[in-house]
Amino acid sequence: MPPKAKVTKEMIVDTAFKIVQKEGVDKVTARSISEQLNCSTQPVLYYFSTVEDIKKMVYKKADAYHSDYIMKTEIDCGNPMLTIGMNYIKFAIEERNLFRLLFQSDEFSGEGILDLLETEELVPILTVLQNKLDMSMEDTKKVFGTLFIFVHGYASLYANNTMIYDELNVMKALEKILYGAVCATKGECVNERI
Repeated sequence: MPPKAKVTKEMIVDTAFKIVQKEGVDKVTARSISEQLNCSTQPVLYYFSTVEDIKKMVYKKADAYHSDYIMKTEIDCGNPMLTIGMNYIKFAIEERNLFRLLFQSDEFSGEGILDLLETEELVPILTVLQNKLDMSMEDTKKVFGTLFIFVHGYASLYANNTMIYDELNVMKALEKILYGAVCATKGECVNERI
């Protein structure tokens, strides 16, 4: 009889991640993980003191997964910011439980919207937008902040409801919002696509 496979910390996190994807973060327990790994709860509790510690690791994994997801450019909307925004919305539709974990779990308790614009994870996204718009980073953050509120609103609606996704109309709305935010920030409007 072959020796039983050793359960690793990475296996536990990967399994918990899959549970969150399928069923939501509330379904992550030492028992649910051990059942998926076909082992006792002992290895799970050996590596992690609490289930909350596992959930923190899953949050980090989900955050990295989300960042990769929104930065892919399979669909080109003509502007990298619109592409990222549309990917953010599609993530909320396709990965509802991960979206809820990342953005509807009180992770940002005590922070303001402007604090979110200062996170290290946003630097690559803001840099792409800054280069496209030829604006200062301060103005880029203003435009991004405006667009983000609308993108997140769409994403939240789709993640929490069984609405019909109309990609074309969402993209048209985001184009208008981006154009208006750029015009307001620059103090001028031009008759060209952004």
